[in-house]
Amino acid sequence: MRLDLDNLPSDVDLLHQLVREIVGVVESRDGEIERLQSIIKKLQRAQFGRRSERLDPDQLALALDDLDADIARIRESSPDVAKLPSERTSHRKPLPDHLPRQEVRLDIESEVCACCGGALHAIGESQAEMLDWVPAQLRVIRITRPKYACRLCESVVQAPAPERLIAGGVATPALLTQVLISKYCDHTPLYRQSQIFARHGIDLARSTLAGWVGGACWWLEALHDRLAKNILASDYLFADDTPVPVLDPGRGRTKTGRLWVYAREQRGWSGPEPPAAIYMFAPDRKAERPARHLASYRGVLHVDGYAGFETLAKAGTIKLAACWAHTRRKFYDVAQATGSPLAEEAMRRIRDIYVIEAELRGQSPPHRLAARRSRSKPLVAALEAWLKAQLALIPAAGELAKAIRYALSRWDGLTRFLTDGHVEMDTNPVERAIRPVSLGRKNHLFAGSDGGGARWAILCSLIETAKLNGVEPYAYLADVLQRMVDGHPVNRLDEFLPWAWTAANLAKS
Repeated sequence: MRLDLDNLPSDVDLLHQLVREIVGVVESRDGEIERLQSIIKKLQRAQFGRRSERLDPDQLALALDDLDADIARIRESSPDVAKLPSERTSHRKPLPDHLPRQEVRLDIESEVCACCGGALHAIGESQAEMLDWVPAQLRVIRITRPKYACRLCESVVQAPAPERLIAGGVATPALLTQVLISKYCDHTPLYRQSQIFARHGIDLARSTLAGWVGGACWWLEALHDRLAKNILASDYLFADDTPVPVLDPGRGRTKTGRLWVYAREQRGWSGPEPPAAIYMFAPDRKAERPARHLASYRGVLHVDGYAGFETLAKAGTIKLAACWAHTRRKFYDVAQATGSPLAEEAMRRIRDIYVIEAELRGQSPPHRLAARRSRSKPLVAALEAWLKAQLALIPAAGELAKAIRYALSRWDGLTRFLTDGHVEMDTNPVERAIRPVSLGRKNHLFAGSDGGGARWAILCSLIETAKLNGVEPYAYLADVLQRMVDGHPVNRLDEFLPWAWTAANLAKS
């Protein structure tokens, strides 16, 4: 908008109109500048800084490793080494009892006192433990099946050959499980595993390992389906999705698939069902994907701000609970970008509600509901009134206004926890379930095909559900695959759900 300052109108009403137009343009441009600055600072934080206020566990572990390295370096050069802590021993847990022990006895050479020549007698002993490492070892299992013949009828008898997980393959269930756990639990790509095997003198091409993964998933697919049915039969679930790059050979690049995740977490209200997570691969993020996954679901669904979830509530069989963590993150981004005191105030008000929730964690639904109605509901009502009042006073195009509108447009879902003691305030359980996928995405980069994405979903479901139930993933999958190949009945797959598998093994022991 350009003005001819030498020829301004003399009419007062016209001048007023001109000023109003100028103010409107300035406010619009200020809002756009604020929005662009917010995007720039958000991208800068994503690339160079922390994504949240709290230190990431992986970053914390690295920081502690660096601290130990610095202490060790100072020990070597400083005379006051005794003043420094040793391996943070005050925080170290005792070594597990289930590990095998090798006794090493260090005794004196003579039982005669070196000072006076008298006889020494035992008054006790000191014991200390060190953790050792036995390198993994490959071995060959040679199967011999003697043949027997009858001299009378010339018939030949021989024990049947054992079933193999991979037809004609050389991998035992134990080796196959190692490949699966290395890739989908420890995030080691197949080409790196191929290099590790080569160091042991075994030539296993990446394509061979990929074939093994596909063969194992053929056995595990039915168990994945059974896990999905068990989880989707619940009344309260958390839902989210995360991108997965998928190789697209026809275009010479990758396309973006999605892993849809549905998690069950009832420990917040001491519910009866065990924690679990199911992953489902889809080639896109269309709203029809969760609609098909949840076609038979009836209950409350904790979700983020994805618009595709909104269509699920139209039939009336699914109620949506919105996420306070996502809502707070909007204000956090504004506060970090602009230092807005209003955004800081919104975060403080949300924090006060979370303080109450932390006290109620693990309590029964009736207890949680009563406390929420008496303590949390007034805070939420005051927050809503405050947000509406502030929205009328700030530029409509600004990032703070967008954060407020994001909250107010989802207020029914955000206040769902005030009417149901089973409902949580956020979708953090499913966010935690997505984290391993992000780690895997950084390491093995992409799925080789849509089929690879489906295999990723199968193995993530079983591994993460095992971890949620305190089950060691390698022991679990190795046993399941071995029993499947030994002929476990398909109508008894429920025995292989991680919590049932744990109970059965505890009963045996």
